[in-house]
Amino acid sequence: MATEPASRREAMNMEAVFFDMDGLLVDSERVWLEIETEVMARLGARWTPEHQAHLVGGSMERTVDYMLAVSGSGVPAATVREWMTDGMVARLAAGVHVMPGASELLDAVRAEGVPVGLVTSSLKEIADAVLKSFGRDRFDVVVTADDVSRTKPDPEPYLTAAGLLGVEPVRCVVLEDSPNGVAAATAAGCAVVAVPSLLPVEPAPGRLVVSSLTTVTVQHLRALLPA
Repeated sequence: MATEPASRREAMNMEAVFFDMDGLLVDSERVWLEIETEVMARLGARWTPEHQAHLVGGSMERTVDYMLAVSGSGVPAATVREWMTDGMVARLAAGVHVMPGASELLDAVRAEGVPVGLVTSSLKEIADAVLKSFGRDRFDVVVTADDVSRTKPDPEPYLTAAGLLGVEPVRCVVLEDSPNGVAAATAAGCAVVAVPSLLPVEPAPGRLVVSSLTTVTVQHLRALLPA
């Protein structure tokens, strides 16, 4: 009986690769800090990088609730959310800085015929502003906070992305920068490449921790999956 070529077996081994957005695909954490600082000033309070680190990888709702709690302001949550969203969209629409190695790795994965998804805790409006510069057509599926009922660290975003592509999470690799994102991917059953930004991420089985995506190849991604 004929033996299946090794290249074909490797392609079957990895069914999809999912990229996080903020801090992993694009350097938007810096933009978040700028907008959060401006919004907190409008609320009459001070914002620090330590405050931002407390929220990295979380949802807009969690961010707004935390900002109102820290500031003690009586401004409606919906208003603060609007300030945050409008500020981010305006800033990102002017252009985004892609993280080192992210675009090259994405293109390498696509070149081998592996589906690619973007999975973010950001709102659709914010993701759309990034994708306008980065290219929506480079992703087979996009999942934002508007597409799920529970955001990271819940596994729902990654389970949703896998479901849309019709793939098994255990045959997928996720690229993340935050503990919340890593927790979501791990809970979904995916292998993980972590590129820590504001908070550390510890190595673990099925997880590769690197300082930059410039050191990561498609072969590294495949090696994380069970044979």
